[in-house]
Amino acid sequence: MRHGKHTFKIGRTASHRRCLIANMLKSLIEHERIVTSVAKAKELKRHADRIITLAKKNTLASKRQAIGELMITHTAASKDARLAKKKAAGDKAEPEARHTLITKLFGPLSARFAERNGGYTRVIKGADRVGDNAPTCILEFIS
Repeated sequence: MRHGKHTFKIGRTASHRRCLIANMLKSLIEHERIVTSVAKAKELKRHADRIITLAKKNTLASKRQAIGELMITHTAASKDARLAKKKAAGDKAEPEARHTLITKLFGPLSARFAERNGGYTRVIKGADRVGDNAPTCILEFIS
């Protein structure tokens, strides 16, 4: 029996679904609003709300759990290679995307929702997509 096993399978295998959710979460955190199909948005809403709740805890364990959920990998470059790359970039060096995502998630986003007990995202339904007539929507963090 599947009691308590709620998930939208969205027509993908488990590994493909995990990667899809991770990539969409990264985009949502970065841009704070994405346009997608309704089925994907409903599934992503559950994961986005969970990751904001993790960010509000702001512990080392919650950061590691968020990194795992977002499938952020560690680069295995040697220390010398990283220093050479940093030196070549000079003052124009920007932090890597994975660092900016975690910093934004555990900084401004968690502070924005500190007083709120859930419901961090909203789904606004839009028009049907031109190519396949799928219902689309906007998924965004509330203000």
